[in-house]
Amino acid sequence: MTKILEQLNEAQRQAVTATDGPVMVVAGAGSGKTRVLTYRIAYLLEQGVDPFNILALTFTNKAAREMKERIANLVGPEARNVWMGTFHSIFARMLRSDGHLLGYPSNFTIYDTDDAKSLLRSIIKELNLDKKVYPANVVLGRISSSKNNLLNAQAYINNDEITTADKAAGRPLIGEIYRIYEKRLFQSKAMDFDDLLFKTNILLRDFPEVLHKYQHKFRYILVDEYQDTNYSQYLIVKKLSANDENICVVGDDAQSIYAFRGANIANILNFRKDYPEVKVFKLEQNYRSTQTIVNAANGVIAHNKDQIQKVVWTENVSGDRISLFRAATDSEEGRKVAGSIFETKMNEHCSNQDFAILYRTNAQSRSLEEALRKQNIPYKIYGGLSFYQRKEIKDLLAYFRLAINHEDEEALLRVINYPTRGIGATSQQKLTIKAQENDVSLWEILDKPGTYGVEIGASVGNRLHQFKTMIESFSARIKKDNAYEVARHIASTTGIIKTLNEDKTPEGISRFENLEELLNAINEFAEKEPESEDEEEAPKTLDVFMQDVALLTDQDNDDKNDSDRVSLMTIHAAKGLEFPYVYIVGLEENLFPSMQSLNTRADLEEERRLFYVALTRAEKKSTISYAETRYKWGNLIMSEPSRFIEEIDPQYLDIPPSHYHRESSTAQTRQRAPFKDKPAYKKLKAGQPSANMTKASSARPKPSGDFPACNPDEIFPGIEVAHQKFGNGKVLNVEGKGANKKATIYFKNVGQKNLLLKFARLKIIKS
Repeated sequence: MTKILEQLNEAQRQAVTATDGPVMVVAGAGSGKTRVLTYRIAYLLEQGVDPFNILALTFTNKAAREMKERIANLVGPEARNVWMGTFHSIFARMLRSDGHLLGYPSNFTIYDTDDAKSLLRSIIKELNLDKKVYPANVVLGRISSSKNNLLNAQAYINNDEITTADKAAGRPLIGEIYRIYEKRLFQSKAMDFDDLLFKTNILLRDFPEVLHKYQHKFRYILVDEYQDTNYSQYLIVKKLSANDENICVVGDDAQSIYAFRGANIANILNFRKDYPEVKVFKLEQNYRSTQTIVNAANGVIAHNKDQIQKVVWTENVSGDRISLFRAATDSEEGRKVAGSIFETKMNEHCSNQDFAILYRTNAQSRSLEEALRKQNIPYKIYGGLSFYQRKEIKDLLAYFRLAINHEDEEALLRVINYPTRGIGATSQQKLTIKAQENDVSLWEILDKPGTYGVEIGASVGNRLHQFKTMIESFSARIKKDNAYEVARHIASTTGIIKTLNEDKTPEGISRFENLEELLNAINEFAEKEPESEDEEEAPKTLDVFMQDVALLTDQDNDDKNDSDRVSLMTIHAAKGLEFPYVYIVGLEENLFPSMQSLNTRADLEEERRLFYVALTRAEKKSTISYAETRYKWGNLIMSEPSRFIEEIDPQYLDIPPSHYHRESSTAQTRQRAPFKDKPAYKKLKAGQPSANMTKASSARPKPSGDFPACNPDEIFPGIEVAHQKFGNGKVLNVEGKGANKKATIYFKNVGQKNLLLKFARLKIIKS
């Protein structure tokens, strides 16, 4: 074990060996948090602690599995006996043992989210409530929040503040639905995911003998990602550790980004109040990122008031400054990011998997996906579907497809009863059977159900006729009207916009934003200036747009290397991951930080922590970008650069000169002129280099229209050349012939570059 401890730095070693009493390990980004947890458990086992007396709680099964494997490698198979797993899995294990005291058998069923929603839909139907007024996921969200705050159905109904809010939202009967839901779950001897925490709290509260048993069983308790715990989890951990107080929590308040899931940052901020004798260890050495990234991230998070003070540092190289891209539109932003990835891959000999693009909302992936496809850069959507594969997008596209081609059976079946219009599964089955029996299309049957002997009621027949008439009305407009006008008309007339807009859960808001983004894409298509003769001849109609979409969504079956892809994901999904090169896009006010976060300081600080997480995912290079305009429901909206850009010390930013020119011309149209109060930025806008900027940045030559480029045939190894963008450099190697002739050049300001000579426009300064 002495050799193992030698693998830790001093702060890590102290956190590992301080085994008695309450301990808080504040672990900065990239500081070896998992290593400390793993080695601490291994150290306890080495010191003779029974593995059955150790409880380690994580947030993912993957984290628990990896930690067990690492511990086993350190101390052997005894690691398998440690009680290690997610909160839900550990508490389910406790409930299977002692849940009989609450009236549950050991084999109780656990309902997942879909099971819970299905039960709620049945209850809502039985109560004759409008499912549009009481969407199952909205109701489940309210119930989930209540359980995580330890409110059962009766407490919910008795809470005036909660019931008043439900009445104001037009859903006064959520409490009654909750009561029936709670009863039906118990009758089925089932618990939903939130019950696993809720019932454990009740078990430990109402049965002292059970609490006593687990307090004496778990003599050492460790909690990972403590900043992400909610109130229910906090109480369980506090009760279990109350006897010995050998509790070790590990986390980073600067990475608390899950308040929307119920996480309470106060749990880690107030840990010292709960345990006045706590020993605090700060892991401040970052092993992941360059000095530039670490220092820039420190400067940003310093703006938060509620935090545990620490100074993250690194011995890694200084590294490149953070690049800032300004784009006129989100489409241009996508092209700049894709172009930068392509260039970096060529110059640095990188793999696709070395790159990640992070965004605030899933809807932003659309322009990025299209730009990457055009550069033939393979990518994957991490933790979500490709934009055009998301349900809400496929639903609207199905309407477009059916309006264009009535014989498209898959599209017809997808939307005939969405949004709900009373053409249920039984009626659809009858139509399908008759179409198969008569060897005709489903649309043909829909057109003349009586002719083919379809036995349906008059009311259903009337609904089928209304649906058919609606689709035909869409078809009549496709060839005549602008693509966006038709698309918006279809989205509105079918009721899809209304349906998605009524769902105010985080998932519902995301789906609504995705629909908006699709319509934005169609509007851009309709207004885009033609770039070729073919585009001049092609009409800007919806059927032409759909042809483009069909090509974009076609899978590349020849790509056998599925792992080497650029990763696209939300910043929330990127938590815990790292990549050599990271692009953070959409840094605009009301997008990042989001509009919903601007109401309170607490919400804004969570957004800033989210940006901190994004910055610290990068190992070598971080690039941030924003667009000056974005479409919002077909209207072009001016965007203001995010305040988070201002909060990065300018010495760590590589800002293109065009940024300042554009900034000065548009500042008057904005409520806040970015960078206006920073002296360093004022100097830069005035053409003076900041004292903090490197000599290399101020030494770069500005592009000039009269730059006299030499003939590519005059370029040979050993000569010194000048480049308009990269400055002066020395030619190291020349290869290829004619139009394919390339040169490898080392530039003093930017390092080594591989340039195609016919485009490089070099000037010989010393032969």
